[in-house]
Amino acid sequence: MSGQLTFPDGFVWGAATSSYQIEGAVAEDGRTPTIWDTFSHTPGVIVGGDTGDVACDHYHRLDEDLDLLVHLGIRSYRFSTSWTRILPDGTGKVNQKGVDFYSRLVDGLLARGIAPMATIYHWELPQALQDEGGWVRRETADAFAELAGVVGSALGDRVPEFLTLNEPWCSAFLGYATGVHAPGLSDRGAALAAAHHLNLAHGKAVRALRAVLPSGAAVGVTHNLTQADPADPRSEADVAAARHVTDISNGIFTDPALRGRYPDGLIEATRHLSDWSFVRDGDLAEICAPIDLLGINYYQPASIAAPGPGRDGFWPGTDLAVALPQRGPYTGMGWSIIPDGLTRLLLATHQRYPEIPLVITENGCAFDDAATEGRVHDADRTDYLRRHIAAVHDAMAAGADVRGYYVWSLLDNFEWAEGYGARFGIVHVDFETQRRTVKDSGLWFRDVIAANGPPQ
Repeated sequence: MSGQLTFPDGFVWGAATSSYQIEGAVAEDGRTPTIWDTFSHTPGVIVGGDTGDVACDHYHRLDEDLDLLVHLGIRSYRFSTSWTRILPDGTGKVNQKGVDFYSRLVDGLLARGIAPMATIYHWELPQALQDEGGWVRRETADAFAELAGVVGSALGDRVPEFLTLNEPWCSAFLGYATGVHAPGLSDRGAALAAAHHLNLAHGKAVRALRAVLPSGAAVGVTHNLTQADPADPRSEADVAAARHVTDISNGIFTDPALRGRYPDGLIEATRHLSDWSFVRDGDLAEICAPIDLLGINYYQPASIAAPGPGRDGFWPGTDLAVALPQRGPYTGMGWSIIPDGLTRLLLATHQRYPEIPLVITENGCAFDDAATEGRVHDADRTDYLRRHIAAVHDAMAAGADVRGYYVWSLLDNFEWAEGYGARFGIVHVDFETQRRTVKDSGLWFRDVIAANGPPQ
């Protein structure tokens, strides 16, 4: 089929990164350790023993990377701030050198005609706050609100959109339940407390931002919402397990923020893991602070079944559901490539929260890319992006209110527990020389932006 898919005027095409994954300079200009500095230096937890100490050296190569955005025609750039670059102790004294770095980043974007989107928290909790209990401790929410106020005051005159948290599900359930992410703990009850305190942090941060931002600034949050499909739609048990995963992965965050309550039945279903005493009077009202957009990060759906013999998978944070292997094709990380899962997720989210505009704040894939004679031929990535952008178009045609699409990621980077082996970038990075090479997918994405949509 030939032709062009066209998106509405004003649809935003962007690229996303996060601070620890690209910046490096972890001990420069006043920055202090975060939980990811500590975790990545723990033997055996990161593939290849990699750390984010240098990453893409973005801290020292800022202008070069901003020029790459221009070369690719990117209209909006989503970045995140490093908590300890701004507040080295987690609270208290502001580190002006850290603030100045992000101010230079924003000024550089604006000078190049690129709209900034700032994510305040992308998993970099100060180690000093983790030592006091981290997200299991409700005071961490107050510390985060303090950070949001500082960032908003420093950048709010030039940044039109702020996101409070990135993927709090990962922070809570991968960090506190499975231990595969920092801080590396394995306690399902603690994960539920962390989820609630991340919700509380979001609500407090929204209010802190509103107090310092211009009236026209937009505030939102980003979630990696799960499209949970029952492994056997004819099985009542599998359907119930998929519904439970939707509640404990999605609704546990979106219902408090957008409806002022937790999903019906979620608390009772998890009483054997926690008594939920961490929820206090007034918390849900504080969490439910009005926001302007909901960011969605999507990579693959999940095939969910009820626990039983021969079902060895698990779903983080619960013993009431398991994740089964899915059909291919697969990315280089073994993730299923199922674009229509994104269409279904967008429509389900729009149906549940029709009042809130949606933005795809991350979508992309990792493949084993290599630069050869100054080119990177990554046809698999181009195909992945083409099919997922078409899936967004399908959702919009069916009524979903989607305002933008941000590719993950601008650069190959430190991919958390996967180290440097998982390359998500539309720009290849040689981590020994730090040379950047635009991949074929990046050139294709540039054409998509220019045409406001991909060829079919």
